[in-house]
Amino acid sequence: MSGRRRGRGALLATVAGLAALLVPMASPASAAPAHAPAYTRAAPKAPRTVVLDGERLRQTKARLAKGDPALRRAVADLRTQADGWLGQGPWTVTDKDRTPPGGDKHDYLSQAPYWWASQPKTADNPMGCPYVQKDGQRNPEVDELTDHDERGAVFASAYTLSLAWYYTGNPAYSRHAAEILRTWFTDPATRMNPNLDHAQIIPCKYDGRAIGIIDFSQGFTSVLDATAILDTGAPGWTKGDSGGMRTWYEGFRGWLGGAFGTEEAAAANNHGTFFDMQLAALQLATGHDSLAKQTVLKARAGRIDPQIAADGSQPGEISRTRSWHYSTFNLVAFTRLAAIGRHVGVNLWSYRGPAGQRLSAAVDYLLPAATGKVPWPHQELDFRAYAASDIVHAAADAGDAKARAAVPALQAPPGGDLWALRPAAEQLDSITG
Repeated sequence: MSGRRRGRGALLATVAGLAALLVPMASPASAAPAHAPAYTRAAPKAPRTVVLDGERLRQTKARLAKGDPALRRAVADLRTQADGWLGQGPWTVTDKDRTPPGGDKHDYLSQAPYWWASQPKTADNPMGCPYVQKDGQRNPEVDELTDHDERGAVFASAYTLSLAWYYTGNPAYSRHAAEILRTWFTDPATRMNPNLDHAQIIPCKYDGRAIGIIDFSQGFTSVLDATAILDTGAPGWTKGDSGGMRTWYEGFRGWLGGAFGTEEAAAANNHGTFFDMQLAALQLATGHDSLAKQTVLKARAGRIDPQIAADGSQPGEISRTRSWHYSTFNLVAFTRLAAIGRHVGVNLWSYRGPAGQRLSAAVDYLLPAATGKVPWPHQELDFRAYAASDIVHAAADAGDAKARAAVPALQAPPGGDLWALRPAAEQLDSITG
């Protein structure tokens, strides 16, 4: 079941996907069944997504069926990514070599990425204790715990495969997405317990931390949207699968109401923003619309006011050694929270704080560096201009004229610009931490 054991076909699958760009019908993984058209002619359904706009997806699929050339190019990029996932997974938390202290192998386990042993590892001090923090410098030791990276693969693959099925009708995509989600979340033998009690441990110090919730909040909302897409009638996805995921969501939402969730919700930087975004999405996905609305409303004075300055900078993020990454990262959470707000009648983009704090001002602050006009003026260990791409798209869609004018000058992220197919901001510069 391990992605590490079953991932050897990834390279071949990716090569096949690249070939599909040149000869679209030559790739078995990308092509629709022989008896069906390449793009489904049936009237598309609008999925009940919580971040993505389901009606917008439906309209995009209808435009694709009519032969929109720009969308076909984007779908070719999406298929290449999806084809790469067909040879990988499924993954499970139960295949790790270590059991969390006080837990079992069904519990998620990860290590804080920026903490390092300060002493040589010896027989008397095998861990090299104590551990010390080196902000922005990722300790490769964390890769010895496989749950973190495999969790990321689950989230990314399920989302990509679900979208690829929705736009192409190829059942291979939805069936593999279903297998990946069942294995990680609902199969009794391999499922993850709905808690993060042992996320981002620090050896010699903590067996789990509230800050570890961000391991999930970065990408988990994409899983919520993936299941909503599959719920529109995907081959290989059943009512039992949907119900099992709903049960997991309810369990995880309840866990977030405990001590770790309370602590993480109090964070004044990107951790707090991502917590609100994840909680609101879970509330909406489980039918608690009024709670989701309250969460989004509280984020106006609770998150925008203290985190965004009048000039659009984010003081809590530009002070980091990875200031560009964390400035864009925090805005991923803000723009996704704004997308959730749209579903419950709250317009975060129109909010203006007492000192002029606005989401659009925070995006506009990034535009000179995102378009290559001037260097980013703060410390950044690994600048990637494309990290701002989705955020700028989101602001442009929300009516920000400066962002709209900047879109043509954006650096495309690796794998192509997929905004037209999945218009919700993602973390595009992959830093694990």
